[in-house]
Formats: sequence, structure tokens, C-alpha cells
Amino acid sequence: MATEQHTDVIVVGGGQAALSAAISAQESGARVILLEKAPEAERGGNTVFTDLTRFAYNGLDDLRTLIPHLTDEDAATLEVEEYGADRFYNDLMRVSGGRADPAYSEVIVNESYSFVKWLVGLGVKWDICWDKAVPGADGKTHTRGGLASRAAGGGEETSRILFNLAAKRGITILYETMATKLLVNEAGKVIGVKVKDKSGQHDINSKAVILTCGGFQASPEMRTKYLGPSWDLVKVRGTRYDTGDGLNMALQIGAAVAGQFSGCHAVQVMMEGPEFELRDYACAHGYTNGIVVNQVGNRFIDEGEDFNTYTYAKEGRAVLGQPQNIAFQIFDENKAMRSVLATYESMYKAVTPVVADTIGELACKLDINEEALVKTVSEFNASVQDVPFDPTVLDGKGTEGIAPPKSNWALRIDTPPYSAYPVTCGITFTFGGLKTNTKAQVIDTQGNPIPSLYAAGEMAGSYYFNYASGSGLMKGGVFGRIAGKNAASEPAG
Repeated sequence: MATEQHTDVIVVGGGQAALSAAISAQESGARVILLEKAPEAERGGNTVFTDLTRFAYNGLDDLRTLIPHLTDEDAATLEVEEYGADRFYNDLMRVSGGRADPAYSEVIVNESYSFVKWLVGLGVKWDICWDKAVPGADGKTHTRGGLASRAAGGGEETSRILFNLAAKRGITILYETMATKLLVNEAGKVIGVKVKDKSGQHDINSKAVILTCGGFQASPEMRTKYLGPSWDLVKVRGTRYDTGDGLNMALQIGAAVAGQFSGCHAVQVMMEGPEFELRDYACAHGYTNGIVVNQVGNRFIDEGEDFNTYTYAKEGRAVLGQPQNIAFQIFDENKAMRSVLATYESMYKAVTPVVADTIGELACKLDINEEALVKTVSEFNASVQDVPFDPTVLDGKGTEGIAPPKSNWALRIDTPPYSAYPVTCGITFTFGGLKTNTKAQVIDTQGNPIPSLYAAGEMAGSYYFNYASGSGLMKGGVFGRIAGKNAASEPAG
């Protein structure tokens, strides 16, 4: 291994949390080695598969500070929903059933806008999420709260910029290098890592180690151990390299855990496609506009419970619980439905739907019981309430007298031809991880910080039950930056 055997800070991982930690530590004067398990061509962890970043802002003026190229003409077409710190915090607590750590969540929220400004200062371009916005009755384009803007080019472009910047600043990046063990001295201080690369196993010593190497979602064994039966069968949306290495290393030296180990971010994905590394088009987030049925022909979720940015991360689990782990999203040619569904065009255009002129014919093509599906659609249509449809708000246009209900955006499935997309469960990341404090220090089972050990990103457990879209990138970035700064200040020895 052609590198020095001593450094100030070792960062394990290659996603946004890792890059933020490495650059932050370097800015604080530390020498940094970043260990990326993947080859260079596959670097970046789950970040390269991401698209959105949730952060707090007080309106369009805050966004224009990040997007100086936004013209007055384009700005005039926008209706930007304010998303202040209180709302962001309440969303994090609400989707976790109140179990998220309040102090940890407050740091994410309060540092979120500052972190985005830091990224922009590092050269990451920012833009409006034009493709995620929806047309309103007022003729303006309405953005979704917390998700009005994002990094141009998504996580993949952010990753490229930050990797290039890290190399330019002298951060040593070792590809195809896997951390296998934390090195600890007699006093319990972490003093480096044992690594495995093409030339064998080696030790690298350091003042501090930051674990930012993701969850265990790419390990079928660990998914089954913690999540339960059938989880070894699901598709993995992101990197194949997140196999729980950092978690296992830390547990071996007495780290405590946090987050829901039986929980994960799991979405509806198209049956077509690979088992790993599904790009965004393979997701199927348009379910709020139609209905979802299982192979028996029955609905089993409230498709309109909330905006999909607050529900999509739990709907994969619901599909996994259905016969043969499969479901079908059904749409018709209703203009209102199609107009909103066009927002998700990139997710659906690569897949050929099953199309039929009648619901009965559609059932036959899907190998669903014809009588059951016809009855399900008929009862759904009869239950739809005549309330105005408005995709920009929770419009209350729901159903009455059926279970499960559809609480919002219920449009009758009665305009042929009918289209169906077979979907299954795709896991994004696991919720269980290491217990950390607001300094990003890893906590041991006695409640004390493990000296010189830090963690951030999916590595740090903080989620329960559900997930607010875009908050993962922000959590990783904020605490990666904090971890880097604090690790750089660790004394030697």
C-alpha cells in the first residue's frame, strides 16, 4: 500500500458524510486519509444515487442566495412554500413517532441552511427542483416544503465535485481499501484502523477515526438478522458496498446503538431492473395518484395518507408483506391524474406498463383474480367524495366507507385505457446504527464517548418507523462536517 502509515484523521467511507468529514478536517488543519471500499468507478456510496436535500429556509429570498442565476422572470413563476426550522424539526419528530433524539435533530435543523451554503462555497451548484414542483390553480409552479431546491446534478455531481476538491486539497483517497478493525490502545482510545487492500492487510495509525461507511442494507445476512424474514430477497437501491462493516467494528469495541434496528428506508420499485444500484427511474413514487393492489386484487395502503415525501420510505415494507412480495400501481387516463403523474415521468418512462381497455382485461394480463379486481375498483370509485382535486395541498378529496381509505387525491379509475406497473420492495438504507452525540462522538454501552471515535451519516442511528425525504443527505453532511472539525482537534497519542 503506497501511503504513509500515520495520519491525523482517518475517514472510513465515500459518501457525502465522508467527504464532508474529510474536507472539514482538512479545513481545520488535519492530514486526512479517506478509505473508500469501492473502486474509483463506483465511489460515492449511496450519495451518488440520491437526488434531494431537505433543509430549512424562510422563503424564496433564502433560495435565491443559493441560486444567484435564478432570474426575476423565473422567480415570478414560483410559489415557494416556506419551510422554517420549526417545521423541519416537527417533521423529523412526527415521522419517527416522537422517538428521534431531540438534541440531535435540532442540530440537523439548525445547521442545515449553513451546510448548504458551505457546499455552495465549495463549488456545488444549486438549483430549483423544477421537475418536482406541481402546477397550481393560480397558474404558478408550487414547490414542496423543504424540497424546493437541490444540488444541480444531484448526489452524483455533488460527489464528483467533492472528491475532486478533496484530492486537490491533498486529502489521500485510497480506493478498494476496506477497514476491517478499529485499533485501540490500552487506555481505550481509538488510534487507527486495520485495512485490507489488494496488497494485503495493514495498519494505519491516526489521532482519530470517523466512521461514515453507511448501514447494512447491502448485506442479506444482516438484513435477515435485524429486519426479519424475506428481507434477504429485496432489491438494493444503492451501493453494494454498504455491508455493515463500520457497525460491526464499533460493536466489537463496546459501542452502543441507536435507531430502529428492525426498521429501514424501503420504497416501491419497479419489478424490472437489477438487484443492486437502482437509479431513480426504477422507483415508483407516483402511487399517490392512482391505486395500489396486491396479487389477490385488494388495496392494502392509504395511497393518499400524506405527500409521498413523507410516506414513500415505508411503502416498500407494505409491498414486501403481500403475496409473492409484489403489487401493482394502477392508473387511468384522467387528465388530472396524468398531469400530476408527469411529475414522475423519469421514474416510469424506462418501464413498459401493462395496458388494457377494461379492468377485467387488465386483471387477466396481470394474473390477478378478475372478479376481485373489478370489485375493488368499482367499490373504490363509488367511495370517492366529490371534493375539488388539488395536488399542491392535502386536499381532503378522499374516500368514504372503504378500508383502507384513500385520504387525499382520490380520483376515480374510470377512464380507459388503464395502465399498471408491477412493483416490489427496494431497500435504501437501514435505520439502526451507532449511538452518537451532538459532537458526532460514538457513545459506548456505559454512556461515555469512545475516545477519538466519531460517526456520521447512515452509520449513526437516528431514524424510527419512517423517513422524511432528503433528510438523510442533510444529516450526513451536517454531522460529517461536525465530526471532521472535532476529530481534527484530537490530541496525538
